[in-house]
Amino acid sequence: MVVIRLARGGSKNRPFYNIVVTDSRNRRDGRFVERIGFYNPVAAEGSERVRVAADRLNYWTGVGAQLSDTVARLVKGQQPAA
Repeated sequence: MVVIRLARGGSKNRPFYNIVVTDSRNRRDGRFVERIGFYNPVAAEGSERVRVAADRLNYWTGVGAQLSDTVARLVKGQQPAA
């Protein structure tokens, strides 16, 4: 199964996450198909915390990729209010 999830980067006490498309059998920080965004939980005030390429997200979900709970929450929070 193809999933869209977070892959951790950064250093100790300074996490940085890439939002990646990968096979569910791969390790968290291992091989991935495509990087479609990032999440920086310790971003400074006024800087960008989350960025997701909406066109790539729509493509992957359209072909059957499942979002992890955390990525779904981040994407939902990023959507502009209608």
